[in-house]
Formats: sequence, structure tokens, C-alpha cells
Amino acid sequence: MAQAYVTETGNGGSGPDRQGSRFRRLADGWRGDRGIWRRGLVTAGVAVLLALVMLFHAQIPNGVGNLGSLIETFLPWLGVLVPVLLVIGFVRKSATALIAVLLPAVLWVSSFGGLISDKSGAGGDLTVATHNVNAENADPTGTARDVAASGADVVALEELTADAVPTYEKALAGTYKYHSVQGTVGLWSKYPLTGTKPVDIKLGWTRAMRTTVASPKGEVAVYVAHLPSVRVKLDAGFTANQRDASADALGEAIADEQVSKVVLLGDLNGTMNDRALNAVTSQMRSTQGAAGDGFGFSWPASFPMARIDQIMVKGVEPMSSWTLPETGSDHLPVAARVEL
Repeated sequence: MAQAYVTETGNGGSGPDRQGSRFRRLADGWRGDRGIWRRGLVTAGVAVLLALVMLFHAQIPNGVGNLGSLIETFLPWLGVLVPVLLVIGFVRKSATALIAVLLPAVLWVSSFGGLISDKSGAGGDLTVATHNVNAENADPTGTARDVAASGADVVALEELTADAVPTYEKALAGTYKYHSVQGTVGLWSKYPLTGTKPVDIKLGWTRAMRTTVASPKGEVAVYVAHLPSVRVKLDAGFTANQRDASADALGEAIADEQVSKVVLLGDLNGTMNDRALNAVTSQMRSTQGAAGDGFGFSWPASFPMARIDQIMVKGVEPMSSWTLPETGSDHLPVAARVEL
């Protein structure tokens, strides 16, 4: 069908002809501008520096304020700078800057592009969930009810207080027949638990445990852990030394596990990119990375910026992984379905 374009007096026309003329004028303006290679050198330099940080983040030393771990915790967010630099390059009419911005853009896509797509699949034998319920949670009953509504067969809770434990036990008793609380962490299960014991992560008190879940598809060793919190301080940087030592101890315990199928649930106060968790991440897979939809950020609940609540597996195949709706905690619950 033929198309007609109406030209009003004084407006220069409309439709594809006018749009094409705009692009031609823009191209002609750039073509005749010899400064496009000299302008925007600072922007280009920032883009190259950003690319170097993305490429060599593992070489950034932790000796001063654990700078390397801090950058790795929020590494995906470096991609936010790419469109900013791109806009600056266009505004400055700098070909040098635009070409330089391609470097961090390509590196970000190659590192994190796979996390954007939905990799979840159907099937699975066991659904697990974990939630840092927050010691100051004003509605533990509602939080327990929300987590149980996920349909998880096994639920791990962290940051349990002695006063709140009876409330969680009462709220979850109807759904989960078996449970164990060790220190400030606990596990609720629809299937029997055996071999339950605390795990020493070098803190002086109990914030980790292991147990064997007798699922219909076989035994699974389940670990629950809440590694020490980290802080960002102006005078000390990223204070994570205690967390790092606990991660090493947890990694040793998992490495010594005799059951072939292992699931780790908990608040690790670190992301999969953080080298300080290598003792754990080097031997286990993230369910979110393998079978999740998006980044699965879990903290803070009001505006999630990092996935520090983890579900990791060894000898088990992740099928799907997701975050659950916000509860009365400052963390989001996370869940996964795995095939045994």
C-alpha cells in the first residue's frame, strides 16, 4: 500500500525523508570534523581503565582495605558506567571515546551477559531455600509463613535469635516434620535428618551446621552457614578478614564431606566473584549462575545490589534458581530446584 507524507509549511517535512536527512547531516558533521579523534581523551582513558578493572580484577591486591574483594562484590555494577561513557562520547563527538567504550562493553557482556538470560529448566527432585531472617525481624511468624509458601522441601534460616527460635519452630511445624537449630542457624526439612552437627568456622560460637537429608532420591549432605558480616569503613576499607578465615574453614569442611551429593545454603556475605570465597566456590556451583534467571541479587531487600545469599551444589544438577518475595528481613529469600 502506498504511503503519503504530509509536509507542513515551515516544519521541514516529516517521515523517513526528514529522518534520513537528519542522519546525513549528523554523519556529514562528523565526517568534516577533524577533532573527533582529539576530543574525549579523558573519557577514552576512563573507558580503558574500566576495561582493565574488569579484565584484571583478580590481580587487584587485597592488602589495602581488601580493595580487590570490594570491587569484586559489586563487579556487575561496573557495567552501569558503559552507557554513561557512551553518552559522553556522543555528546563530545569523540570517535576515540566511542571506540574505547567498546572495550568495557564487550568485556561486561562476555562476563555477565549469560546471567541476563533465563537458564531455568523444568524438573528436579528437591527444592531448597535459604533466608537470613534478620535478628531484628518484627514479624518472624509472617516470615516463616512466606518461606514455607515457596514449596521448598528443605529450608535453611540464618540469624536466628534464642527468643525467636520458638516462633519459627511453631510456624514451620505444620509443613516441616524435621528440624535442627545449631547456634544461630537452623534447617527445616520434610525428610528425616541424620548426622546433624555444628561446623566450626573459627568464630568461637556456632554459625554453621551440617546434616544429612534422607530424600526419596537418596542422601544429601546439607550445609547451612552464616559467614561473618563485612563492613566498608573510611579508615579501614572493606573489613572482611574474619569472613575470609571462616570461608576457608567452611571450604575445608565441605572438602572433607563423605557424602557425594552436597548442598550449601546460607548467607555467605560475599558473591561468587569474590576471591575470598575461593575455598568454597572453587569446589561448588552456584545454582543461580547455572540455572537462574538474571543476577538474583538478594541484598539489601529494599534495593538488591548483590547476591550474598547463596545456594551452591556439588554432585547435584541445578535445574532452576530464583529469589522469593520480600519478607520482614533486610535480605530476600532465595530458592532452587535441583536434580539428584
